[in-house]
Amino acid sequence: MTENSAQEPQQPRGFSTETLDLPGWTHVYSGKVRDLYEPADEAIRQQVGQDCVLVVASDRISAFDHVLASEIPDKGRILTQLSLWWFDQLDVVHHVLASTVEDGVPAAVEGRAMICRKLDMFPVECIARGYLTGTGLLEYKARGTVCEIPLPPDLVDGSRLEQAIFTPSAKAEVGEHDENISYNDVVAMVGDDIAARLSELTLKIYTGAEKIARERGIILADTKVEFGYDAVSGAITLGDEVLTPDSSRFWDAATYEPGKAQPSYDKQYVRDWLTSAESGWDKNSDVAPPALPTDVVARTRSRYVEAYEKITGRTFA
Repeated sequence: MTENSAQEPQQPRGFSTETLDLPGWTHVYSGKVRDLYEPADEAIRQQVGQDCVLVVASDRISAFDHVLASEIPDKGRILTQLSLWWFDQLDVVHHVLASTVEDGVPAAVEGRAMICRKLDMFPVECIARGYLTGTGLLEYKARGTVCEIPLPPDLVDGSRLEQAIFTPSAKAEVGEHDENISYNDVVAMVGDDIAARLSELTLKIYTGAEKIARERGIILADTKVEFGYDAVSGAITLGDEVLTPDSSRFWDAATYEPGKAQPSYDKQYVRDWLTSAESGWDKNSDVAPPALPTDVVARTRSRYVEAYEKITGRTFA
């Protein structure tokens, strides 16, 4: 999902889904889990500003590039509230303008929506890795690198890197895979200066967040952030969500053990069930995934809540 997708309100694009009727707002785009709306009447534009977009987090969940028929109750609120908490912790320019009804958020989506500055998003998924796992581990096993960055020998799944690295990927269309790319590829896409700034900001966010999470007994293995250009201020601005279980890999520090896959605070229960014999689903087929069992939905919701509460120190109501 990109905020510049909201520039053509007459032709909504992206993921096809049911949308909400929010008086004064027009739906313009849907990603896998978020929907974008633009102000539709002058009164709202006067209140919230001309160059803004309402970002509404749904309870949809995606896995293996499919949006599932099952939803995770409260997921939209959990991810929105966790993002807002992180935005308050980070010393970086971000896109959030308001998140309360008093400041213009429709009451129907209070708690899971943010009014944000409209950005021209860069076509890069900015990823910082402090630990080796996932797609990075696959490339490392094949070539000893991650996004063409050479790493020391003899690392294993879950190894902590001496220094966090910037490992970008190219954004894909809905339903397609993002593709890992090199830093030189980013330079070719956005130029030297912007590439350097994207890398600097991404690593700054990761380093600060990793320290905060570790103090709370959570390991931040890696995270994905997105940036855009703010035409009003001229600043490179942090957009989308930030440091949630959908965009980051969080592990429990108490059970961390390099050399194997670590349990994570994300969609693990969903992925595990979908690839089990019980689901009967082939992730390499063109068939849509089956609905999730009630217990998988409940355990997934519980994992999201646990991540929110451990990181923020707040109780999710």
